[in-house]
Amino acid sequence: MKTAIVVPNWNGEAWLKECLDSLLAQTVPATPIVVDNGSGDSSRVTLDGYGEKIVQILRDKNYGFTGGVNPGIEYAIKNNFDAVALFNNDAVAKDDWLENLQKELIDDIGIVTCCLQTFDKTHIDSTGDQMTVWGLPYPRGRNTAVANAPREPEFIFGASGGASLYSVPMLKEIGTFDDDFFAYYEDVDISFRAQLAGWKVRFTPAAVAYHRIGGTSSRLKDFTVYHTIKNMPMVIRKNIPKDLRYIVIPRFLLAYSSFIIMAILRGQGIPALKGWFAYLRLIPKKNKERGQIQEAKKVSDDYIFSIMTHDLPENSHKLRSLRSLWWKLRGKE
Repeated sequence: MKTAIVVPNWNGEAWLKECLDSLLAQTVPATPIVVDNGSGDSSRVTLDGYGEKIVQILRDKNYGFTGGVNPGIEYAIKNNFDAVALFNNDAVAKDDWLENLQKELIDDIGIVTCCLQTFDKTHIDSTGDQMTVWGLPYPRGRNTAVANAPREPEFIFGASGGASLYSVPMLKEIGTFDDDFFAYYEDVDISFRAQLAGWKVRFTPAAVAYHRIGGTSSRLKDFTVYHTIKNMPMVIRKNIPKDLRYIVIPRFLLAYSSFIIMAILRGQGIPALKGWFAYLRLIPKKNKERGQIQEAKKVSDDYIFSIMTHDLPENSHKLRSLRSLWWKLRGKE
């Protein structure tokens, strides 16, 4: 299986060498493609030191995660690769990470994700993404002990963009990542589009990588708040099938409003409101994309409902209080 590994990079020189060395040491051959988003540190000096062992795509500024992976994916498609893995620049892969992902990328499986652990190897960062009937995605198993990770391969809703393998035939059918996301939930969006188009997403515990959580985004003030508020409703608007909207959207609006209110109370009202207005400006474009996605849908709404989590995200204690309020308003308590 001819495979490329796309690594988005923005000022990640401190971690880049360890990351690339782990990818070049994989037990199966692969071509690392580093998309540098206009780094101002010494990243390009590090990249030049690898010579022809890697492919470099140099961009003039920071285009985010989506703008840091799409050029690499497009390069892989044009050069007849069979699959494209994505890998964060602040992560390190076990030497058989890619081999174990490849073993699962068969038949109608379009995406395979791994057991992504914290860098100290004690806790889980993600064993895939889940989507709830509240319209809230979340990384499965985050902050739980590695000893409690799933032991067998299984089908899941979505895959973390930080360390997953994507089928090129699937990408040709559904398209690449949505650049309007920039960062956060773009992996949920592409997993949702894959599921709607009839492709499956698979988790395998045999593939393991280690991640410095927030190594890049933590350096940007209010970055997470802005993109969370902007991006979460885009996932819902584009992807929730018609017959599920009456179930998901009222719940989502309650949770989404609470996120904005909590951001304001934390003193982050400005980035939250900027994110909301950015989403509002994108609605006409997302409505058009929704039409295309839903028209091409190959699975039933019942199937989508069956693979969603019929509960709130793990560790969402404040939202559980809101759910109690929701039930009370509907006369269920």
